[in-house]
Amino acid sequence: MDDPMHFLSPAPPDSRPDSRPDNRFPGPAADTARLLVDVLADVVAVERVSADSHFFDDLGADSLVMARFCARVRKRPDLPSVSMKDVYRHPTVNSLTAALTGGGPSESDPPVTASVAEPGAAERAGTGRYLLCGVLQLLVFLGYVYLAALATVRGYGWVGAGSGALDVYLRSVLVGGAGFAGLCALPIVAKWTLIGRFAPREFPVWSLGYLRWWLVKTLIRTSPARLFTASPLYVPYLRALGAKIGRNVAIFSTHIPVCPDLLTIGDGTVIRKDVFFSCYRAHAGLIQTGPVTIGRDALVAEQTVLDIGTSMGDRAQLGHASSLHTGQAVPAGERWHGSPAEPTTTDFRAAVAADCSTGRKVRYAIGQLLALLLVYLPLAAGGVSVLLAALPQLRAPLDAGSSASTGGMLCLRALAASFVLFFGAALAGLVMQGTLPRLLNLAVKPDRVYPLYGFPYGLQRVVAALTNRKFFLRLFGDSSAIVRYLRYLGYRLSPVTQTGSNFGTEVKHDSPFLSSVGSGTMVADGLSVLNAEFSSTAFRMSRVSIGARSFLGNHIAYPSGARTGDNCLLATKVMVPVDGEIREDVGLLGSPPFAIPRTVMRDTRLNDVESGSELRRRLAAKNRHNAVTAGIYLLARWLHLFAVILIALAAEALYPALGASAIALAGVLTLVFTVVHFALAERAVTGFKAQRPLNCSIYDPSFWRHERFWKMAHADYTAFFNGTPFKNVVWRLLGMRIGKRVFDDGCTAPERTLVTIGDDCTLNAGTVIQCHSQEDGAFKSDRTTIGDRCTLGVGAFVHYGVTMADGAQLACDSFLMKGEQVPQHARWGGNPALLLPGDTPSTRTHGHPRRAPAPNPLGSV
Repeated sequence: MDDPMHFLSPAPPDSRPDSRPDNRFPGPAADTARLLVDVLADVVAVERVSADSHFFDDLGADSLVMARFCARVRKRPDLPSVSMKDVYRHPTVNSLTAALTGGGPSESDPPVTASVAEPGAAERAGTGRYLLCGVLQLLVFLGYVYLAALATVRGYGWVGAGSGALDVYLRSVLVGGAGFAGLCALPIVAKWTLIGRFAPREFPVWSLGYLRWWLVKTLIRTSPARLFTASPLYVPYLRALGAKIGRNVAIFSTHIPVCPDLLTIGDGTVIRKDVFFSCYRAHAGLIQTGPVTIGRDALVAEQTVLDIGTSMGDRAQLGHASSLHTGQAVPAGERWHGSPAEPTTTDFRAAVAADCSTGRKVRYAIGQLLALLLVYLPLAAGGVSVLLAALPQLRAPLDAGSSASTGGMLCLRALAASFVLFFGAALAGLVMQGTLPRLLNLAVKPDRVYPLYGFPYGLQRVVAALTNRKFFLRLFGDSSAIVRYLRYLGYRLSPVTQTGSNFGTEVKHDSPFLSSVGSGTMVADGLSVLNAEFSSTAFRMSRVSIGARSFLGNHIAYPSGARTGDNCLLATKVMVPVDGEIREDVGLLGSPPFAIPRTVMRDTRLNDVESGSELRRRLAAKNRHNAVTAGIYLLARWLHLFAVILIALAAEALYPALGASAIALAGVLTLVFTVVHFALAERAVTGFKAQRPLNCSIYDPSFWRHERFWKMAHADYTAFFNGTPFKNVVWRLLGMRIGKRVFDDGCTAPERTLVTIGDDCTLNAGTVIQCHSQEDGAFKSDRTTIGDRCTLGVGAFVHYGVTMADGAQLACDSFLMKGEQVPQHARWGGNPALLLPGDTPSTRTHGHPRRAPAPNPLGSV
């Protein structure tokens, strides 16, 4: 699917068929075919093109080349608009002409009733308001840190004053329980005090109203109540925040709804993991809040997005990798899938049911609370107490020495302590991953139905938590070691065709013991293996098998019962089919999926090392390079822990003079150091230079260096700054070219130095700007440019080589494919993205039509 930057070399004129379209099209249709032939010949750089030549099989084009073709056609006023979906469905000029002009049978796209709503009247925030909001957010953060430090000091001081182990344990239980309850209650108190009840409204970002909303959102999103996701305790917590949720509702998504008063869920509904249903979105410099309504006994499957103003009726279903755009409503009893969703006959509901009484839920909830209060929190409190007690021990024997020797010895002891703590914890965690989950898994049998909230359910949750540790995936991913690690966890991977890049650094599952991958298959980042099937009362674990000789792109949810076999290309964000015939020797793209070529000539040219001694030599060299990369990864994190310990020692020394302020200062310094340390480490592996577009084999050293960059570029700390001006500061520190007053609510960009973002852009939660693509043994990367005042919807994915002109909008959960060019003020959406119906960007002005402003109870500057 991916393509290099070079065009096909022109063939001799006598080897090319005649470029004239056939005579089946009279009048204007013939002119359309002739013009399409001319544009195509120019794009693929050949002298003559047959109107019956297959774009991919005969001409060797791929998605990037055909994206250029679509962009050039859209710029021609004498030609109809063409999308990548049109190109894949009609891969010759003649068939494409027939579809565009109605001159022959065509598979038309289903009607799309959703679009991106226009924002209401609101002036964009100026630099003064932007800076004021940042200053106030900083003051809020500093105040929160000081109060947390004060509570921590007093709590652990009281625990440390205990006499005897039992007394210390009981005090730890009380302190841990009080702290946990307070952190859970704080978002509820803040929400009802600062906001009251949410209503459908819109207000500008960076305003005072936004500041209050941001504070409530941040407290809700960071609440430790997230630990109770998929628990009977989670629904009551959402009700306390204002959500209207019925009985026997099971919610497995960790994306907590931020405007809970606008969420309505009927009895018996199931919301699977990785679902966005936040009841708000950011759009064109505004925060828009709106209702999300789900009826009784409904199903919302994995990796879906429910935009504001959407609804599902009783017993309705929304398939995985799908979305409802604003204004869409799934009628009662209907099944929809796709992005934006459309009706389907596919049944996504798990046929599992069991007795799940109120008593079972109560017992499970009590067990969770007791485990938390009597085990986990006391261990955490006791562990911190031990660390605090150890700090003076590191310093005490040095008091008699000179200042120079004292400082040197202190650093050496802190270095040794951090080494033991870091590598000891890593080794212990690795041993535990290979032993405890295997023992617990013996009690959960595949294909057997178990009631929710019972002993087997608890074991399954523990197994999933223990075997999905990001640290080890990032350490071993993008190298030959990841195969051994996944086997160690329980994956079935034999026989393995080792490539050195069989898996990326982001793979998750419900059970590693029920996951298998065929020989010769390669998986990019973001694979989610869905072994568990849930209803509102029961669950069942099922085997998931991914076929051999396949390639899986980014952000794919792979369900049990998937109807894909061997030698398949599953493109980024594709909806994996769960009904119909087994798909083999084919590519699948989009949601709902449709067939595309498995591979094209341009990609096979990059995979120039397939077997033999040369492959073994290159693979050995790649393994050595990856081993050094893993060492650098560990070194960077060890040094970070070492520096944190030194900061803690400094805070301990200053505590007698400054009290809790010393602890608060240490917290702030730790955050600042974390940002600077990992930014320097990330930039250092690229020589403090911007990355260059690549077009190479995975056995090329330039790709290995790019893998090293990925290893260092996992910056989870950036999420801490979401919704603040400081996120833009961090992006600039990491090398991104980003404009003024950009609102970033949770965007990720793996290749920061290849991204350019203009002024006043709006980036929603879950958006991805990915400037690379890998397919089998080929790797390509290129720059992506987002113009001024653009909006990327929740969960939107932008690929490499993309240009979005000023004012362009991309709807939620959309996939903007490589090479696409979105015109000014155009509104695109879908997977793959195309121009939304009713939008005519060529006739739009730079100003947006406005409607009267809605009342804003949150206030504004």
